[in-house]
Amino acid sequence: MGRADLELPDGRRITLDKDGYLTRLNDWDTGVAEALANREGISLTPEHWAVINLVRQFHQEFGLSPATRALVKYVARHLGEDKGRSLYLMALFGGKPALTISRLGGLPRPANCF
Repeated sequence: MGRADLELPDGRRITLDKDGYLTRLNDWDTGVAEALANREGISLTPEHWAVINLVRQFHQEFGLSPATRALVKYVARHLGEDKGRSLYLMALFGGKPALTISRLGGLPRPANCF
């Protein structure tokens, strides 16, 4: 799988890397997130947005995308213990939530996630 473009309803073309992450982080906006989610078969709800926005906050605070363990702890601290669980995040974002959330949030791939 090589680089790909994401075509948005407004006519913009966003370049993605081979794993589906933005090549330019500044290209991200909510429309990009929606289009990326559609590619993954995810319909974003307020629960998704709460986590996506929180991960973007994590990136702004620490300068990196959280791996799974850090993600779960950060979500628990900010959104509550009931949401700071791998099962909750997997139910929203699928089997590898740290990867998917970072991708949808327009952030780099978490370093410790395979």
